[in-house]
Amino acid sequence: MKKLLVFLMAAGALTTACKKDDFLEPKTSALTEDTVFGDSTRTMAFLARIYGDIGYTFNKGRWSSHGNTEQVTDDAEYLYSGGGQSAVQLYSGSLSPLTFYGNVPSNDFWQVPWDNIRRVNLLMSELPRTPLSKAKQARMVAEARFLRAWYYHCLLSHYGGVPIINDQVFGLEDFINLPRTSYADCVTYLIQELDAVAAVLPDVNGYPAADYGRVTRGAALGLKSRLLLYAASPLFNGGAETSDASLASVVSYPSASVARWQAAADAAAALMTGPDAKYALNVDNTTAPGYGFYNVFLLRQNTEYIFFVNRAPNRDMEVFYNPPSRGGQTNSTPTQNLVDAFPMKNGLPISAAGSGYVATNPYANRDPRFYNSILYNSTAQTPCRYFLTTANAQSEVFTYEGAASDGINISNSSTGYFSRKMCDVNIAANSGTNTQRGWPLMRYAEILLNYAEAINEAGQPALAYPALIQLRTRAGIEPGTNGQYGLTPGLSQAQMRDLIRNERRVELANEDHRWNDIRRWKIAMVTNNAFNNRMRIVRAGTSPNFTYTYNVVPTIRRHNFRPEMYLLPIPDSEIRKVPLMRQNPGW
Repeated sequence: MKKLLVFLMAAGALTTACKKDDFLEPKTSALTEDTVFGDSTRTMAFLARIYGDIGYTFNKGRWSSHGNTEQVTDDAEYLYSGGGQSAVQLYSGSLSPLTFYGNVPSNDFWQVPWDNIRRVNLLMSELPRTPLSKAKQARMVAEARFLRAWYYHCLLSHYGGVPIINDQVFGLEDFINLPRTSYADCVTYLIQELDAVAAVLPDVNGYPAADYGRVTRGAALGLKSRLLLYAASPLFNGGAETSDASLASVVSYPSASVARWQAAADAAAALMTGPDAKYALNVDNTTAPGYGFYNVFLLRQNTEYIFFVNRAPNRDMEVFYNPPSRGGQTNSTPTQNLVDAFPMKNGLPISAAGSGYVATNPYANRDPRFYNSILYNSTAQTPCRYFLTTANAQSEVFTYEGAASDGINISNSSTGYFSRKMCDVNIAANSGTNTQRGWPLMRYAEILLNYAEAINEAGQPALAYPALIQLRTRAGIEPGTNGQYGLTPGLSQAQMRDLIRNERRVELANEDHRWNDIRRWKIAMVTNNAFNNRMRIVRAGTSPNFTYTYNVVPTIRRHNFRPEMYLLPIPDSEIRKVPLMRQNPGW
């Protein structure tokens, strides 16, 4: 009997797609391949289904409606501490190829990308027989190929090289025993795909209004920038955690090359200058310092979003982040580590001489991105206001120990802060009002940061300044007498590296980057082998004075990280089913 393997397949989507009955959703419909691809509307809906998962890693309720890799880092503390939670398994280091994937939510690291890669291949194989015009088919193929590259990039960032199956559509009776493609060949394949679709896709202004949110040429070039940046980073640029040369070439380039940084810089520069420079930061420092940074996340259409999840009016972030007094779930709270990363309004780090930081008044005169990202304890000197339904207006937030509703509790995971990033301060989770919003999967700020990082690592730190100045200008940081926005002239490559990494941290906080960044930089052994820090805030009697005690009691769980965790283990079930599938180093 022919051996049956179901490889790279989800039981629902892949098995039913190989049958003529129950084609799309076996529990709710009886659609077949003929009925779907014989109908234009249903064919478009099939493509829409592939789009439907593009934000699965960004989704704030990714695991059990409240977990995400955000809480696996030193940026955020997780409300929950049960050992069965996917986020807890990741940050406590208790995962394994068997137990981690036995916790169903975490299957999405491997399963969701492969489900959608298979859907893309099926769609492309069936498109020629659909009643859609040839022009529409060509555009849909380009969109689908980009989406396939997007899902492959999700796999590469967590596993290294994976099997590249090209356009093949496997059936249930196929014996599939494919080895993993080398990391170098995976990158080459994806860059070729992105270059090809960029030549076909419309630019950001090329779609009618009804198609807003579809993949654009800019999205293809933006993903190319990210892929090449990751490929040039220490984890993948000759940084395999193994002495086995054959396995090393599967999970990374065999040796490091500075040229890869230059390639990444060039890819980012393509979106910054020339004919593809169609994007710009959302700038508004007139309404308030840094208002453009705050407001960009509340605009479904703006000059900055390159690739995004186009959401209907919602309270996604308010429900997830708001403090209890505003009806929020507070699933993720900012750490003192993240708070300390924000510079002062003059652009200097809080530890720098002349920054103006005062430990007894720690929230005064900070980078405006701090005020637009963090809800902190309100004082007379530094008020912190957010919408409160009982007042039907913005009202002060108090997080000091013993404060009603929102006060820090040193026996649990509260940190002394709540998140404001991407939230609308004029509505609350319990207000019943929605706001305009898309989920930012890729925005122009990332491209500027990609360029700054890559050009610095290519040995030209002086060329990183203009991109950083753009970001700091939009942030509302003061230019200073030298017009450098707190940037010290003449930084060395190492000094610039530290600055760029910190700038990336504060600019992209809570946007699904930190987990990938600390791994590709290979700094997670430092950032993720400790308790997160928090602030204990005590009110002095009935006076408005407060005392701030740094990390007096550690957070609820220690983070633990081992070298093999730089890449996730491939599910044990896949290793057992596919003889040629090699496990990642250390697992």
